[in-house]
Amino acid sequence: MFGLTRKSPLIHIRTHNTALKKRLAAYAKQHPGACRQAGSGLETGCMEFDMEKGRFSFRLTAPYGEERREAARRYARENNAADRLK
Repeated sequence: MFGLTRKSPLIHIRTHNTALKKRLAAYAKQHPGACRQAGSGLETGCMEFDMEKGRFSFRLTAPYGEERREAARRYARENNAADRLK
């Protein structure tokens, strides 16, 4: 089921990102039919996973400009956002 071919229904993910490694490992444990750990590099700290296409996505977001950051600060001050975090 997890053989990789040119037209494979799987994607191969290799990451060093600790948070992503933990999320993928938990997903693989919960959904072994859709994802499995393919390997790990103990000396490099990377982990590899094979996952069904369509089960993994990522989102790129543009960095905030100074104007947008200031608008967020102003909104937080006006709405006492800091008080709600306590």
